[in-house]
Amino acid sequence: MLGTRFAAAVLAAAGAVNAAYSIASTADIKKTAADVAWDLLQYYNGNETGMTPGILPGPPPAGDYYWWEGGAMWGTLIDYWKLTGDDTYNDEVTQAMLWQVGPNRDYKPPNYTASLGNDDQGFWGMSAMLAAENNFPNPPADQPQWLALAQAVFATQAAPEQHDDTCGGGLRWQIYLSNNGYDYKNSIANGCFFNLGARLARYTGNQSYADWAEKTWDWVRSVGFMDDQYKIYDGAHVGKNCTDTNKAQFSYNNAVYILGAAYMYNYTKGSDVWRDRLDKLVDATIETFFPNNIAYELACEKYMSCTADMLSFKGYLHRWMATATQIAPFLSDKILPVLKTSTEAAVSTCTGEANQRTCGFKWNTHAYDGSHGAGQQMNVLAAVSSLLITSAPPPVTNRTGGTSKGDPNAGMQSDHNMPERKPITTADRAGAGILTILTVGAAVGTFGWMSTGI
Repeated sequence: MLGTRFAAAVLAAAGAVNAAYSIASTADIKKTAADVAWDLLQYYNGNETGMTPGILPGPPPAGDYYWWEGGAMWGTLIDYWKLTGDDTYNDEVTQAMLWQVGPNRDYKPPNYTASLGNDDQGFWGMSAMLAAENNFPNPPADQPQWLALAQAVFATQAAPEQHDDTCGGGLRWQIYLSNNGYDYKNSIANGCFFNLGARLARYTGNQSYADWAEKTWDWVRSVGFMDDQYKIYDGAHVGKNCTDTNKAQFSYNNAVYILGAAYMYNYTKGSDVWRDRLDKLVDATIETFFPNNIAYELACEKYMSCTADMLSFKGYLHRWMATATQIAPFLSDKILPVLKTSTEAAVSTCTGEANQRTCGFKWNTHAYDGSHGAGQQMNVLAAVSSLLITSAPPPVTNRTGGTSKGDPNAGMQSDHNMPERKPITTADRAGAGILTILTVGAAVGTFGWMSTGI
């Protein structure tokens, strides 16, 4: 852990951009990515004796991070391995991803039931899907396999009890009815489900996954979470029939739908419908979240303080937009120059030497902003690694070299019923979808009650 000594060193080094963070060549990109990856792992202690593999320190007040962000970090490192070829952290990734699968092998570990959202589970499922698509080394034969884990997550979320008639359908944010936020349906929970469905359809060739993806996209559009200008809003309450839409916009919402839409475009062999949707969504995303072609977390950089969750969103934006260019190549000319400019700004926020290194969050300042954390490191790692996307092979399928074994029954044995639990505590309520009451006056007027979705 970085601790007080590191924080003091960072403050001493603030303002001095480290020239070693170069992205001028492939070799420089790989060195910079390796440095940022090492610094990211300094926030992880799950590989130490007596600690829990898979999770970052938390949840608050024990640490800054909720369960879902561990799953997101392993996905970032899987992409790092694929794009750079550096397998330094592969053992940690495998151990972590398998440790958190839960007794039913569906990423619903009982320890996190009290704050378990469909989006939390979805992030772990998407990282398992990524492992299958990247041909990440398979687990031992007696352990759950990457594709089967992704199928299990999807199956539990496709279960009939997860899709009620309120608001005309759609997943609720929280899985269990006693959880704070169960009365909320949002873009990120449905976006993870849509994303997984699209990717499973392409990987397996099974049309039923694509049908679910189409149905989910149509519902999100019909309820107004994605408007005609392709702006994506956070969510709404079922008690209001989802008419009280929270208009907060977060970049990871756009990112998760862009990647899912790219997979649907690819799966449908370049259909005009999905090309049009994808084109418009990418345009809206660049306009909203890349002012001056630099990633900018609109809701929290402009209107409010950023939570630890929000401090990681730019990384998913870079990773998933980059991958979209592999499976929907017509997007390359539009996306890749923006990501390059954004990455140049990202590395300009990195500072320090040796054990004083860290990267900031506000990339448009082109200077270290005094912040540091796992989310900030994930963001820059994702941005730098993604510069190598054009020389990387596209995601595989089970017909193009994919080796991960699936299980059509995965997730079917899960207990979807709500177990008896202690009353929810303040620390329990956030999970991947922390509930935020905006206290900044201007933001209150803009967003009102708000859930970040994650």
